[in-house]
Amino acid sequence: MIDFDNKGFFKLKQNAGFAEKVAPLLLDGEEVLDSFKSLRDGVVFTSKRIIAVNVQGLTGSKRDFTSLPYKNIVAYSVETSGTFDLDAELQVYFSSLGRITFEFSGSVHMTDICHYISRFSL
Repeated sequence: MIDFDNKGFFKLKQNAGFAEKVAPLLLDGEEVLDSFKSLRDGVVFTSKRIIAVNVQGLTGSKRDFTSLPYKNIVAYSVETSGTFDLDAELQVYFSSLGRITFEFSGSVHMTDICHYISRFSL
């Protein structure tokens, strides 16, 4: 499982192409809503869950996929970017896993992410 305490893993920028990495894992009727990538790792928001991808090894052929279903979310918190602090932060609290923090850089529409989580968890 991914070490979610390592915040460097989650310095994410929007990247539509990253969704291809999780395509084989998707269920029938599950849609990709948004995808984000750091240097090698990334996160994909689907209509059923959040999938965190940790690319491992020198060649990047080994990957760790962590599926985080929306149904297990009990709360979330969003910190949007400001004038001098350009990073945004999403904290998601899962019933059995605890808190997971995702950091976003660049222009990310945090309201879209809030809508994904609210639509599928409430």
